[in-house]
Amino acid sequence: MTHQLRAAHEAILVGIGTVFSDNPRLNVRLVNGANPRPVIVDSQLRLPLDCNLVRLESRTPWIVTLENPDPDRRQALEGAGARILEVPGNDRGQVDLTVMLEMLADLGINSLMVEGGARIITSFLLGRLADYIVLTVAPVLVGGLRAVSDLGIPDPASCLCLKNRGHRWLGEDLILWGELAEGFIGCH
Repeated sequence: MTHQLRAAHEAILVGIGTVFSDNPRLNVRLVNGANPRPVIVDSQLRLPLDCNLVRLESRTPWIVTLENPDPDRRQALEGAGARILEVPGNDRGQVDLTVMLEMLADLGINSLMVEGGARIITSFLLGRLADYIVLTVAPVLVGGLRAVSDLGIPDPASCLCLKNRGHRWLGEDLILWGELAEGFIGCH
């Protein structure tokens, strides 16, 4: 299912933490379809030159970083085939995701799948930048890992919820999906 979702999008985005922990390929292997453009949010250009996204990926990875990055790191990553996209920082000193999305749209990216990790997913949810979610619930308790961090929502009326939702079993996993909407009352 994940590979079908990847094939349905023009680009796929992860944060640098996911690259460090999983060394993903972010391509389509288990179904027929085109590979999405890999996009990595990496504010300090720490992407390893030997990671799968640089070594194996058939589509040039785009690395979104803060303005005025280290010139040596930039040169090394561009020399390895990556494209560097500079965006301003937000008030927390992180890549401004709204500006990033506008830049990606200007570059022709009209559908973006945010695959992970927890910090980047949380940032998209906090910024109200996602419009649809697909959630997999597996019958395994891992412990210690969070898919989404605290969204700091004190009032149920401003919670994010799913509307036009659906679900199905896929093997032993429960898949939930729907449009993201704000306001508990509007989602019933």
